[in-house]
Amino acid sequence: MKFLRLTAGPYTFVARLEETIAPRTCAAFERQLPFRRPMIQARWSGQAGFIPLGSFDLGVGLENATSYPAPGEILYHPPGVSEAEILLPYGPTRFASKVGQLAGNHFLTIVEGQEQLAKMGEHILWRGAVDVEFTEMLPR
Repeated sequence: MKFLRLTAGPYTFVARLEETIAPRTCAAFERQLPFRRPMIQARWSGQAGFIPLGSFDLGVGLENATSYPAPGEILYHPPGVSEAEILLPYGPTRFASKVGQLAGNHFLTIVEGQEQLAKMGEHILWRGAVDVEFTEMLPR
């Protein structure tokens, strides 16, 4: 198993790459590391952070896609029906955009730091954007 360090503003998490259930998405994302972008509060998806990617494309289609990720289940949505994005749920979430319900590839799961998710969500909701960085870690 491989794990990434995820830093979102002052919050740090460890996330497991879901290589068994989303191998193409994980491999494509790993090639982008370190990956840095700003994250804001999701507009239509409930309690989730939204990392807008515009037309950025990892070159993968849907795999292991869901519209209802649990807190800490991180999704990648390829461009097409809506812009590309990464969704980081911190509470109840139904993945959507201005065009309606979406599905995204569940490719990362936070395995350490889950207790900080609600505080991170409160931070982006009331204080605004934070920089997010995904960096590679050693296998455990």
